[in-house]
Formats: sequence, structure tokens, C-alpha cells
Amino acid sequence: MTSLLSVNNLSVQFSVQKRFATAVNDFSLNIEPGECVGLVGESGCGKTTTGLAIMRLLPNNGKISSGNVVLNGVDVASLSENEMRVHRGKSVALIPQDPMSSLNPTMKIGRQIGEGLRIHNGASVAEARKRALEVLEMVEMPRPAERLDQYPFELSGGLRQRVIIAMGLVCSPSLLIADEPTTALDVTIQAQILDILDTLRSELKMAMLLITHDMGVIAGRSDRVVVMYAGRKAEESPTEQLFTDMRHPYTQALLASMPSMENTGKHELNSIAGMPPDLSKEIVGCRFAPRCTFATDTCRQQDPPLEGSDEHQFACFHPVT
Repeated sequence: MTSLLSVNNLSVQFSVQKRFATAVNDFSLNIEPGECVGLVGESGCGKTTTGLAIMRLLPNNGKISSGNVVLNGVDVASLSENEMRVHRGKSVALIPQDPMSSLNPTMKIGRQIGEGLRIHNGASVAEARKRALEVLEMVEMPRPAERLDQYPFELSGGLRQRVIIAMGLVCSPSLLIADEPTTALDVTIQAQILDILDTLRSELKMAMLLITHDMGVIAGRSDRVVVMYAGRKAEESPTEQLFTDMRHPYTQALLASMPSMENTGKHELNSIAGMPPDLSKEIVGCRFAPRCTFATDTCRQQDPPLEGSDEHQFACFHPVT
């Protein structure tokens, strides 16, 4: 089976005060048609940057310095901006972190949702409005017909998130990138949004890259998990295997920091000491070594390669047993 998305040895750099920070370093990822892959890690580890690189939406000071991003057989990393517009929104769509800053405050909801259909499919205003209503119903928007003529500021955070999902679905993309889709929502609405995404992915046979820092979000929702740390892949495996047989100490630390019903109120949640490294400086050895209790001199001097099987990879000299 040919992968829907193949990210091969991707590196992304940002120009920061006359220096370059490598936010994503030699990163590879495959997503098959209809598959959900979770991309997890702490804030600042390169997850969002990877998603923006796939979408070709990096800020002006950022660039893809090496590697390629093959979507449906097309290397989108090599396309011009005009060529990329053909694919963005139609073949691949993005649900950004903050729906309020991603919506036009001066444009009504129905027009914003239907805009992609008019651009990509040449739909009329009436056709775009009809499709906007359809996708609002798909995302379980309360009183969807009424929302078409409302502005973003008239909606709650959960309803705005539904609008953003509807905008991503309007052209029926084959890949949806959901970047922290529930960060600013309370736990009840969060569960509703995640359930909607699960249902839509199944019904539409759509692939998804689910970006999150919360291991609980991808548990039971993704087929595979890629753990990212300081711009590099730390571990990758099927979801169930990752939770039962993690090999990288960073993955172990992330799982240990998850709250559970068993430890509620008994003791404080575990935390990972220290901070991720400064990516604008040269890093020698394992990136996680300064925070790892298993680190040795070898870890501090050499960068561990990805090892293990094709199904379960990890980059560690002293894997968890």
C-alpha cells in the first residue's frame, strides 16, 4: 500500500537574531490512507512546526532546509506557493490550535466555511452555503442554519472549534492535520470534539495527524504514535504497544506524568526535570540526556540512532526494559 503522506528526512530552520534554530531535524513520518497517527511531545518539541511544514504555512523566518514531503505522490515541499494552493485545503487541511485567531472576525461563518469550496471547486455562492450547512451538521453544530449568518465572536470556544473542523472538511480532504484541537476547551467539550473527529474519520475514510502533548488524547484514538523530542523522533510504535511496552525514557516520563483514577489525590503527578534544549545551539549527544536518569557518558557524546524493528523504533542507547 502506497503511503498517503511520506515525510522524509525533514529539517526546518528558523532565522532568529542572525542565527538559525533547527526546530525539526531529520524527521520522517508515514501516514497510510484512513490511518490516524498521533504526534506527541512537550511544547516546543517541533510538533506544530512539522504540521505547518506539511501545509507549507511556515512563518516568513522559517524554511524547509532539507528533506521532502510527499502527499498523494506529489512533493509539496518543492512546489511554488501558487502550486501549493491547489493542494492546501483540498488534499490536506489543518485544524489550528486557536480557532478565534484563525477565523476572520468581519466575515460570517457560512461565508468562511464555503470559501474553500468556491476557490477549489468553483462553487456558486448558493452551492457553497448549502455545503457549509452540510458540514456544520456533520460536526454536530447546534442550530446549524442559524450559525451561517453569525460572526465568530457570537460563538463559544467549543462552537468555534466546530466551525474550524467544518472548514477543514468542506472540500473532503484525504488528510486532516489536527493541531491540539482541544487545548482551550473544558474536558466535557474536549471529549465531544474528539468523538466528532473519530466519527468523521471513520465515516469519510480520512487519514489524520493528531498533534498533542496529552498522551491521554491519543490513547484509543490513534493507530500509531510518534513521540517527538527537541525536533527529532524519539520513538514510534503502534499505540497499544507504546502504552504497554515503551522503550524510550522520554516516552516513559510522558506516560508517568498522565493523571489516572488510581493515583488521584494520593500523590503529586510526576514531572520531567529540566527543560528541552536550546535548538539554536549545537547539540552534542542525545538530546534528552541532560534530563534522563539513565544517561551515561556515551549518551552525552553520541547521538543515538533509531533502532528496533520497522514496527517499533526508538532512539536510545539504554532503552527501558
